[in-house]
Amino acid sequence: MADMKALQQERIQLFKDLYDNKLPKRVPINLVLSVEFAIQYAGMDLAQAQWDTSMLEIAFDKMCGDFITDTNPAMAFRYPSYYKILGARNFVMSSSGFLQHPEVHGFETEDYDYFIQSPYDCIMERVLPRIYTELDTNPVQRSIVFAKAFKAFFDDVVNGNIIIAKLTEKYGFSPIGGFDGFCEAPFDFMSDQLRGFKNIVGDIRRIPDKVVGACEAALPLMIKTGMPPHPPSPYGATFIPLHMAPFLREKDFEKYYWPTFKKLVDDLAASGQSAYLFVEHDWTRFLDYLYELPENTRMMFEYGDPKLIKDKLGKKHILTGFYPITLLKTATKQQCIDKAKELIDILAPGGKYMFTFDKNIITADSVNIENLQAVLEYVSENANY
Repeated sequence: MADMKALQQERIQLFKDLYDNKLPKRVPINLVLSVEFAIQYAGMDLAQAQWDTSMLEIAFDKMCGDFITDTNPAMAFRYPSYYKILGARNFVMSSSGFLQHPEVHGFETEDYDYFIQSPYDCIMERVLPRIYTELDTNPVQRSIVFAKAFKAFFDDVVNGNIIIAKLTEKYGFSPIGGFDGFCEAPFDFMSDQLRGFKNIVGDIRRIPDKVVGACEAALPLMIKTGMPPHPPSPYGATFIPLHMAPFLREKDFEKYYWPTFKKLVDDLAASGQSAYLFVEHDWTRFLDYLYELPENTRMMFEYGDPKLIKDKLGKKHILTGFYPITLLKTATKQQCIDKAKELIDILAPGGKYMFTFDKNIITADSVNIENLQAVLEYVSENANY
């Protein structure tokens, strides 16, 4: 137990040094594996274990013990129970046991004016009953459904968090290094759950001023959503997945996406909360914009030239990602290790780098497990400063 506590303190120090602009002892590893991966890897039934969260401890325990990482790899923040109670159209359990996010929208063109005037009321009164069919009823029944859904939400999420916290202590993982909040860039929020990808693209052509107004109206909601439930810490972060920017022309990015996104990250930073960005797809066109974000913004890149991004951003911001998980499925063990070495040689000099993959690993059969373990072992033993 004492050895595990010492290991945990060593891992915590890696991330503290990383975030304090010091050179860590070695490159920290921040591995994230989905709840679906854990269940499959443990040989359990995917649908059953997501409904009975007491089964997750066995699955998470096996995963934590078999993969080298400095943070707890277990991630679970969506469970089917409350989506089922709500009659969700936006997250639907497939026959294979995966929660899928179909392209739906709950926000109509005629809702823009009301949303700009009162975004919270618009979401509660108009958007939610369209996305969650069980809320499209009389006020009394709606309140009962909400109460049931919140009870299921807190039961499952709290149980999952208790399991993860227990395993963090058991395996000596660092409790810092990942994120403790979640929100979206205002334009992504409008494009994702509200208008949908197809509709928002049409809106910026037909009613551009209303899109701008809606993003500005959504900004305070995103700031509030992104704040953690406890006082902000320089070692915490709010996770912000960035969806739509690569699909926009630069002039549209400048008008619709960037102003409220930058204000969101700036305001979080001013409160003491860093942003952990998942820079989805290819943001090469927008690297100069990313540079302007507050120092030590954490950026997980899916695509892009790591050398170019290191040169442009690596002295100011903390970089991660880049390693293609597809390689873990298709390449030899040595090729996988060579790729890790290549990225470490490019990204590690000078610090401000932690190791993870270009996206979270969702299924156990999407990678060669031995290749994954070999890469993690290599990084843990060969990325010392």
